[in-house]
Amino acid sequence: MAIGEQTHPQASKDQAIVDRLLQSPADTPHLLSLARLRIRYKNFPGARSLQRDLDTVLQQWHLTEEELFAQTRALYASGAAHAKQSTEEQQDWS
Repeated sequence: MAIGEQTHPQASKDQAIVDRLLQSPADTPHLLSLARLRIRYKNFPGARSLQRDLDTVLQQWHLTEEELFAQTRALYASGAAHAKQSTEEQQDWS
């Protein structure tokens, strides 16, 4: 780890989620998880490997970050996000 880099307290749990995303299709619960993790790690001074994996998921799903966020906003606006979120990841924005 480089000087000044921090370890996020959720990093090991989040890496397991990212590993699942790398093997998953871009469906509603996965889109929501990816968006939540992109927000959590944006500008975080550390977890570079996890951040690279998040970039890889976006590339595999042929999405830009803007497209991801537009899709997830639409899911929340329609109420579909609340119906599709898994109990494990629901309300885990810390």
